Amino acid sequence: MDRITLTGVTAVGYHGVFDFERRDGQPFVVDAVLHTDFTKAAETDDLQYTAHYGEVAELITKHIEGEPLNLIEALAVRIAEGILANYSVAAVDVTIHKPKAPIEVPFGDVTVSVHRERS
Repeated sequence: MDRITLTGVTAVGYHGVFDFERRDGQPFVVDAVLHTDFTKAAETDDLQYTAHYGEVAELITKHIEGEPLNLIEALAVRIAEGILANYSVAAVDVTIHKPKAPIEVPFGDVTVSVHRERS
């Protein structure tokens, strides 16, 4: 299976279980791997036979900036399902980074990842 990989799609969102997270917002960073077959796109050199990664980045950004959710797990699933619903890909991996998570000890990053396949 061929892959399109988007890394570091960043926007401010209002996700989290604490009031200040929903009030103040924070950056969220998303990586997505779209599993697809490039055969037809390569044969025709036509964008319609692949996933337009600029549009995928916009979809991701809309989800980050959209409806506040308590859990980044829920955000990851909604992004993955949105990609599957809108693009001809066989599967998608989505990783959400929450680098400013409210953790009281030093840390580098917090991530959650999901894998979803077309049924």
